Amino acid sequence: MARGREIAVGYAVGCPHATLRAQHQKGRSVESSRQQFELRIRVQPADIDEMGHVNNVVYLRWVQDVAIAHWRAAAPPSAQVNIGWVVVRHEIDYKLAAGPDDEIIARTSVGPATRLTFERNTELLRAADRQLLARARSLWCPIDMKSGRPTEVSPEVRAGFSADGARPPG
Repeated sequence: MARGREIAVGYAVGCPHATLRAQHQKGRSVESSRQQFELRIRVQPADIDEMGHVNNVVYLRWVQDVAIAHWRAAAPPSAQVNIGWVVVRHEIDYKLAAGPDDEIIARTSVGPATRLTFERNTELLRAADRQLLARARSLWCPIDMKSGRPTEVSPEVRAGFSADGARPPG
């Protein structure tokens, strides 16, 4: 349900405590997805490990949640039906711990792409003080939803989800 520019997307990404803050307006082309995209997440009791802070695996889940939310908010509906994404690589640097009751800003942006891999960069920040908690670089592969095999994407999707623009590298 929309409230100004905020849209609840917990149902879409499996995170019932997330709020989407899209940097675009409904009706804009997919090119607007090149802008930074943010997802606000409230730390939940189940996210806390025996050390008293958010478990590292949860950070990785948030990296995936913000990527999925970005795709669902910015990709054309036809692409969302026909293309799925799988991670082929994650690199994550943990900087600071998040604790109980923290609110997190998951911020993502697209990077360069090859024919079948698309880079995405993500920062996880503590909302209260904007401290960097973790930084991740992920490589995603587009998958044809019918065949389950890697697929090339349309120029429109490539333009919106790669820093390289509409042309795949030659």
